[in-house]
This record gives sequence, structure tokens and C-alpha cells, in this order.
Amino acid sequence: MADFALEARRPLGGYAETFGGVSLAEVTGLALASAAVPNGGDAAFAVALAGGFGAARPATGDSTAGDRYGARILGMQPDQLFILFEPPDPDRAAETVADALGPAAYVTDQSDGWAMLRIAGAGARAALERICMLDLDAAAFPEGRVARTVMEHLSVVILRDGADSFLLLSPRSSARSFLHALEVSVENTAG
Repeated sequence: MADFALEARRPLGGYAETFGGVSLAEVTGLALASAAVPNGGDAAFAVALAGGFGAARPATGDSTAGDRYGARILGMQPDQLFILFEPPDPDRAAETVADALGPAAYVTDQSDGWAMLRIAGAGARAALERICMLDLDAAAFPEGRVARTVMEHLSVVILRDGADSFLLLSPRSSARSFLHALEVSVENTAG
């Protein structure tokens, strides 16, 4: 029998670079779970979310912060939310969410399916404007706003998590292509 050990790898190998005043870095240490609300279960879900994560349910397109596990709840669509959080056990992320929400939601671990990047700095919005079709001005896309979009023909979830900071989630299968698109955009706008 072969003697080998599996080792977890980050989608982008811990990438972190700074271009002028813009930093681009892979985000690690966060888990991502999808929570689907059963038909007619809105009230039970709101109670479970408040009890399990200390968070209110956000409207679609918004996010709320919880007071447990460093959670941020992303309103993705009317009956589906993403829960970004710091898992106490990274190998049991889905179980953490399922235990917190109980039967009030159908939970799926999404952590290994997405690459997470943060772009931050005074030029972050300018770099994103070249490849993102959304209006990212603070008046139209304030802190806490979240949306699904396409950048360079790749699926992306974008969360404004600071005045000059955006958390970007893209499928792991195209993470290198997405990173390349971001690097080119940042390089072309960094002054």
C-alpha cells in the first residue's frame, strides 16, 4: 500500500502583491456556506440566523455582520444566502453552519469551490471599473453591498467590505485566469 498524505492547497497559493497604492491578496481563513431557506420558513430562518450567528437577515444585494465567528451574511437571492465566517474547525465548516441554523436552512459548504481575493487601496475602484460592469461608486454600491456579476467573462461575487476595499469571489476552476485579469487591470490603472 502506498504511503502518502494529502495536503490542502489554496486556489492561488497565498498570492499577495501591491501595485502602487493598490493591494491584491488572496483571502484565507474564511469558510463559505450556502444557506437555502425552505419554502415558508422565513420566520424560523430569521430566528435561527439571529441565534446562531447573531445576525439579521439581509435583503437581496445587501449583507449584514454577525457577532459570532466573524460572520458576514450575504443576501444573494430571495431564498439563498452565503455565509462567510471564520470556522472553528475548517474541516467542518458546513457542520458549523448546520448546527447554528438547525432545520431552518439547507446548508452546503462552498469553501473549496471559490477563490477569494481582496482588492484594496485608493485605486481599487478604478482598477475594477475597467473589468466590472457594475457602478461601484460609493453612492450606488456602498459598504456592505453585494452582487453577482461577470468580469472578463468570469463569474464573480463582489462585496464592498470597506471604503476602498472589495472582496471578490470567483470559481476556483478559473481562479488563475481571474487573478490575471485583475493584475492586468491594476497594472494599467496604478499610477
